[in-house]
Amino acid sequence: MASPKDRFVTVYGRKPVLEALGDTMLQVDKVVLADTARGPAAREILDAAAARGVEVQRATAQRVKVLAGNGKQDQGVLADIVAPRMKLLEDALAGPRPPRGVLVLDGITTPANVGMILRTATAAGMGGIVVPRRGVAGIDPLVVKASAGVAFHAPVLRCATAAEAASALRDAGYPLFALDAGARTSLFSASIPEKAAFVLGSETAGVSAEVRAHVSELLSIPMRGGVESLNVASAAAVLCFEHLRRNQATY
Repeated sequence: MASPKDRFVTVYGRKPVLEALGDTMLQVDKVVLADTARGPAAREILDAAAARGVEVQRATAQRVKVLAGNGKQDQGVLADIVAPRMKLLEDALAGPRPPRGVLVLDGITTPANVGMILRTATAAGMGGIVVPRRGVAGIDPLVVKASAGVAFHAPVLRCATAAEAASALRDAGYPLFALDAGARTSLFSASIPEKAAFVLGSETAGVSAEVRAHVSELLSIPMRGGVESLNVASAAAVLCFEHLRRNQATY
């Protein structure tokens, strides 16, 4: 079932909200301001929203905390930003032009890594980046900052879990490849079709067992100089641009 988080990127805190309202390239759906918010800070937000013609809804401070998902840093205000390329995974797979290359995030909970992956994958032309609602860092101001704002425009695909995504992609005819430092097959020599999905697991646990059950082949990035592995965001960059290199004639 779709939720508002499958259509919007929610930012919270006075500065992120003001920055969003000040960026005319972003479409702000609404601002939610705590009914306890008063004074110059609240007035600045109200004036900025009015200048953009954005609706401001008042809610209890507790409601703002729940909607933001961050009770310590919301500062009593949040804004829902329209994410034009965000959609449900099931809708993307059933559409007239399903994505060719799909990246699946599995257990990556560090916002900086998620943000950098969104930026890199978008730059490399990946057709979709699955960011599950559970088990992966949500797309919040920390992720937006790490992506340098690309998170608002990234081709994010939403579903409940990485395991659900892996199953749906396999059913839709996508072979699944996962990066694993111990795999014998190199990413650079593997036979990979244009239509494929790639799983990135957490740095501590790797690809989860539930997702691994759907994986067709494990791939490694050759390491030199005694280095055992790359940070997951760095590995994602290598993977995404290798996919672009192989298929750049069709991008």
